[in-house]
Amino acid sequence: MEPSYSGLYRSGGLRRRVEALETRLASCDICPRECHVNRLKNEHGFCHSGYLPIVPAVCDHHGEEPAISGTRGTGAIFFGNCNMRCVYCQNCYISQDPECQASKEMDFHTLAEHMIYLQDELGCHNISFISPSHFVPQLVRAILEAVPMGLKVPIVYNTNAYDSVASLQALDGIVDIYLPDLRYASDTRAAKFSHTGDYVARARQAILEMYRQVGGELVLDDSGLAQRGLIIRHLILPGGLAGSRDSLTWLVRHISPKVTVSIMSQYYPAHLASRIPELCRRISVSEYSEVLELVDALGLENGWIQEMDVAENYRPHFERKGHPFLAQKL
Repeated sequence: MEPSYSGLYRSGGLRRRVEALETRLASCDICPRECHVNRLKNEHGFCHSGYLPIVPAVCDHHGEEPAISGTRGTGAIFFGNCNMRCVYCQNCYISQDPECQASKEMDFHTLAEHMIYLQDELGCHNISFISPSHFVPQLVRAILEAVPMGLKVPIVYNTNAYDSVASLQALDGIVDIYLPDLRYASDTRAAKFSHTGDYVARARQAILEMYRQVGGELVLDDSGLAQRGLIIRHLILPGGLAGSRDSLTWLVRHISPKVTVSIMSQYYPAHLASRIPELCRRISVSEYSEVLELVDALGLENGWIQEMDVAENYRPHFERKGHPFLAQKL
């Protein structure tokens, strides 16, 4: 199955998308923050990022869902300076420390070379852009550079879902697989724990756009690897803070009970969470069981549920391949 971007490259459409997206960087509205700084001149807004992408880590990663990681891993490209500020972020030292990331800028040709290395030398099944919401023009330019170098694997857009619908529309025909979070059902909690007071509407609008582009049912090849589609992640938080009932009910009503979901139990109190009473513990067995019962009651039938007590396996360590995704299939 040919990746979506190949035909767009041949028609010249991919280059036109890059040019249109980069024009928007002059008064940046690439993500919902809409800071309107001139990133072409390296002015910084909320994400502390200028024109060149911040790339703290590139690796073959085996800790994603089985349809993404397969046997040889996903080619993970981690962007820095996330456009959210989650107090429990497991990747906080690459996502929330702009001073630390100042030396991690990468030019587009080098990034394209990394993509080809992940594909050809490490044999990764796909290229996964992680935390890409504020770097949409940059990732599209990197793909434009990489296609004539031989890029041919699917593109995964691995996001917190705090995305601009306009930016997602510019990715139509470029991204093959969308992998968004559905993190909160309450803007009050999103503001308190992720400094994102309009998360719910933004994330739901973004997921609806992703669904429009690639559909709700995952397309797999003969090896069970995702080639196209949508996988929606939902991280269970202590005390029901994620609003699992509201979020999963919304998915069933507005997308489909057949949509592929990934129910994640890997929460642990990382970053600042150990000092926050609501977040200073892992989830309980009863909280985990309640979400599993909800999944069954709603008729969600595709995807994975992480096993209980897997938090230790998912502490980030970017110099190793990572553990397999420990989950049972729905």
